Amino acid sequence: MHASGTGSEDKAAPPTASPTPGGEPAPPTAAPAPGGEPGPTALGDAADVPPAGVDREFLALERELAVFLRRARAQSGEMAREVHPELEPAAYGLFVRLDDAGPQRATELAGYFGVGKATMSRQLRALEDLGLVARDPDPADGRASLVRLTEEGRNRFRHVRDARRERYVRKLADWDRSEVAELARLLNHFNVRAEG
Repeated sequence: MHASGTGSEDKAAPPTASPTPGGEPAPPTAAPAPGGEPGPTALGDAADVPPAGVDREFLALERELAVFLRRARAQSGEMAREVHPELEPAAYGLFVRLDDAGPQRATELAGYFGVGKATMSRQLRALEDLGLVARDPDPADGRASLVRLTEEGRNRFRHVRDARRERYVRKLADWDRSEVAELARLLNHFNVRAEG
């Protein structure tokens, strides 16, 4: 018969790791450090270790592209509002395309930006209502029309574009022009590959 006393020999069992669904014991959990923050585990910080078989260079590229794209989206919104306070962020890209390539069909613009015809029609209609773009008959097909920047739209866009370029010049003032050219070349090379 076993005694059920409560003497000094009765001690709490040490904590054990709960098994995972596969039956393996879970890794040890670190005790909180002073101040309530979790302390380091015996395995170290796994977030700092790249997955096996993944090149660090491509992880760094992915990280920097994510930051670049986030900032580019924010800047597109700012520049669109500088052209006109009622514009959506996507409108600035339309100005860039129409200024660079000249008049385009709405279907061509939709294909270039990878959006549906209905989405592009809505965006162009908003720009038309503000007097920033206009449509002219397509000489190659009288049933179609070409979208172009109006004089007002072009003037507003170029004013914002030139001001933005001046900001880049100031931010990269300590760069050699050859470094700026190399960055532009590499970005172009990346964009061409990404579209392929």
